[in-house]
Amino acid sequence: MIDITHKPTTLREAIASAIVTVSDPATILAVKEGRVPKGNVLESARVAALFGVKKTYELIPDCHPLPIEHAECTFQVRDMEIEVRMRVRTIYRTGVEVEAMHGASVAALTIYDMLKPIDKGVTIGSIRLVEKKGGKSDWKDRFGTPVKAAVLVISDGVAAGKKEDRGGVEVVERLGKLGVACSGTTVVPDEPEQITAQVKAWAGEGYDLILTTGGTGLSPRDITPEAIAPLLDREVPGIMEAARAYGQARMPLAMMSRGIAGMIGRTLVITLPGSTRGAQETMDALFPFVLHVVKVQEMAFRHGQ
Repeated sequence: MIDITHKPTTLREAIASAIVTVSDPATILAVKEGRVPKGNVLESARVAALFGVKKTYELIPDCHPLPIEHAECTFQVRDMEIEVRMRVRTIYRTGVEVEAMHGASVAALTIYDMLKPIDKGVTIGSIRLVEKKGGKSDWKDRFGTPVKAAVLVISDGVAAGKKEDRGGVEVVERLGKLGVACSGTTVVPDEPEQITAQVKAWAGEGYDLILTTGGTGLSPRDITPEAIAPLLDREVPGIMEAARAYGQARMPLAMMSRGIAGMIGRTLVITLPGSTRGAQETMDALFPFVLHVVKVQEMAFRHGQ
């Protein structure tokens, strides 16, 4: 199965449908009047749909076992057809599209099985995904102008040429995949004056987003939070709370990250860990969701606020 451990947990929802068509209007009348020999067609199909949703992962090889938080099967009975509508919701790392379609399919098959003794022309068709919500794709903001971003690598070793920068490279690459190009990338040692000077310069140039990597741990030279904090007009604690919670679920040492985030004017500043893994996990936890802050600032700027 595909590795989904890097994905954040979000509310996911999917709606699927299937159409069961009969060959005789009398079949629909029998369903409505409860005269089908095998019993109550719609209630049987509803129960079968719920079983189908819950057992999807047992039958479809690449589907993950996931918690089904809500499942609802409804029907539209028309002159010559019954439309099955399956709605599934979960709070998890992957969507429930296949679960919804599987539930609709099982309901349709149940209806077919119950009606075939009285109608040999029953057919099933148009099993489809009607709608899906949730996941990162729902949180991609559109910007009037390209997001102007910069990445500051804070490391004595990298600045001295004794160590290769991997965290900063990873951050730039991941921003690129989000459609955010880095207009500035710089390396400075763990010196507060150089850190603050560079961040202040970028903020003064109107950058929308500044990401730093390194200096958020507990070694004596890790002073990034102390250097950045006095520059912030407003701290946004929820950003790093989300990052630490995400990291803690994957690496117990994430509890020791002291990263901070906040605004300098309309510039969002986020301090990421210097390790490649830490930077990756923080990016996975925060993006693209955190870009909504940039969108809010863009809208406020347009309206002169």
